Amino acid sequence: MFTTEVSSDGQTPIPEDVRELLNLHPGDRVEFVISEDGKVYLQPAKIDVRQLSAMLYKPERKPLSIEKMDEAIARCAGESS
Repeated sequence: MFTTEVSSDGQTPIPEDVRELLNLHPGDRVEFVISEDGKVYLQPAKIDVRQLSAMLYKPERKPLSIEKMDEAIARCAGESS
């Protein structure tokens, strides 16, 4: 766990280990995401697409046909309209 202090104008430094983990550099922008349970998450505002590689891969997940994907998309699209 990392702790920093908020200055009188609302600024706080991001600890070096956190900056390294998020690959943040001077001038980068960050986003604060508030979850439904009230927790706040910090993430880079821009993410290199290479970091997303295999993010959704699960070895136990069976591949779907294009037809099954289209059916799922159509079902979800119908629910939102």
